[in-house]
Amino acid sequence: MSTISRILPSERRQRQLTRAMELLLIGLLFIGIDRGSVGIIVNTAASLVVVQLPAFLERDYDLVMSPQLVLWITAAAFLHGIGIVGIPGVTRSFYTNIWWWDHLTHSLSASVIAAAGYATVRAVDLHSNEVEIPGRYVGVILLIFVLAFGVLWELLEFAIGVTADLLDTKGILTQYGIEDTLKDLTFNTMGGIIVAVWGGIYLSDLSTAISEKLGT
Repeated sequence: MSTISRILPSERRQRQLTRAMELLLIGLLFIGIDRGSVGIIVNTAASLVVVQLPAFLERDYDLVMSPQLVLWITAAAFLHGIGIVGIPGVTRSFYTNIWWWDHLTHSLSASVIAAAGYATVRAVDLHSNEVEIPGRYVGVILLIFVLAFGVLWELLEFAIGVTADLLDTKGILTQYGIEDTLKDLTFNTMGGIIVAVWGGIYLSDLSTAISEKLGT
């Protein structure tokens, strides 16, 4: 058993935590509706879509997702959602009140994106005899993938921020300037490095399952 597996709670507890975060996200959505906040509604609704992805993949594609992986994805979505809302009754959100919250969510979100990229790359490598990716290059490909996605996300933030200003709608996605963008990309890279180091241990089953689906 790995060190991380020993630190994590039991699989039953992991499923309970996942379910609790899903329910809390629904509550956060209703807070957004009650406040009439487009930003909260859009962000929490998007987070709810993300947390349903594991169940969708299991149900429609028979891809078995481990409780650890589902908890990982759900935590990334939940922390973003609650970061937008903050504590009910407090006007400032976690994103504006806690300096490291944005760094935490960017690292987690990037690690989820990196995990998806890693599982896909390894699945293609396992499935196709014509495609052979040396192990030492997988991490490099992964980091390039994460950085490219991060740049696209920052451009999306900028475009949505400009549109929101024109429509006088605040809080959907906020772009704080070049320095913030560089920090976001740095923490995106950290999330990618985490997956590059531990992806082979925790994503091998998913990669194999995807590879088998490619062969059907």
